[in-house]
Amino acid sequence: MRNLYIAALGVAAMTVTSIGTVFAAEDYGKYQVEDRRSGYTYAAKETQAIQDDNFENPAMLWVDDGSVLWEQAEGEVGKACASCHEDAADSMKMTGAEYPKHNPKLGKMQNLEQRINQCRTENMKAKPFKYESAEMLGMTTFVRHQSNGQAMSVKVDGEVAPFFKKGEAFYNQRRGQLDMSCKNCHGDNSGNMARANMLSEGQSNGFPTYRLKWQKPGSIHRRFRGCNKNIRAKPFGYGSEEYVNLELYVAWRGRGLPVETPAVRN
Repeated sequence: MRNLYIAALGVAAMTVTSIGTVFAAEDYGKYQVEDRRSGYTYAAKETQAIQDDNFENPAMLWVDDGSVLWEQAEGEVGKACASCHEDAADSMKMTGAEYPKHNPKLGKMQNLEQRINQCRTENMKAKPFKYESAEMLGMTTFVRHQSNGQAMSVKVDGEVAPFFKKGEAFYNQRRGQLDMSCKNCHGDNSGNMARANMLSEGQSNGFPTYRLKWQKPGSIHRRFRGCNKNIRAKPFGYGSEEYVNLELYVAWRGRGLPVETPAVRN
C-alpha cells in the first residue's frame, strides 16, 4: 500500500517534468529562509489572498475572542492574563516564535497550550481550557498572533537536546499500516501531489491554522493526529509528550521562517 502511495507521488512529479517545461526559480521573499519554505508558498493564490487580508481571514474572529479572554478576570483570585502580562503586544512578542520550551519544574517540554493552562490553574486558580476548545483556540491564536513576523527560534540545545532528539526520531520513524513517516511526505516529497493536494514541508509557523477543510482553526496537534490517521497509525493524545517533542522538532525545521498565525491553508 505504501509503495503504491509513493509511486503515485512519483507519477505526479514526472507529469510536471515530462512535458519539457523549464520553470524559473521563484522568489518567495519572507516566506523562504535558505532551503525552508512556509506552507504559504504551496497554497493556491486564492488561499493566500484570504490570509493576506485580516478582514477576509476568518480566523481573525478567534484572535478577537482571545483578546477578550486576555482581559477577562477568572478563577478564585480574580485575575486575568493581563493582570500579570499587561499588554500582549509587548509581553507576548516572542512567545509564538520560542515555544515549546523546557520547563525545569516539570522536567520536560511544554507547549503554549500547556503553559496557558499552567497559568490558569496555578496563578488564576481557574479551570484549564480543553484542547481544541473555542477558548483554547482563541487564546493560543491571539497569543501567537502577537509574534507575527518574528523568526521561529526554538531552543534545541542544553537541557532541551534529549527532547529534540526524541522529536527527530518520531519524525523519521515509519508507522501505521502504510509504513510511512512524517519525512516521507514533508521531507522527501514536498512539492509533489498526493491526490488533489500538493504536499508542503509541513511547517508549523502558521499554527493555530485555519484550514478550509476544518472551517475553523486547529492546533498543530490536531494536524499531527490527522496525519497519523491518514497513514493508519494510532494517534497520540493532545498534549502528549510524543507530540510536544515532535512539535519542537517541527518548529526547529522551520527556524528563521516568520510566525504567520493565523495562517490559512486548504
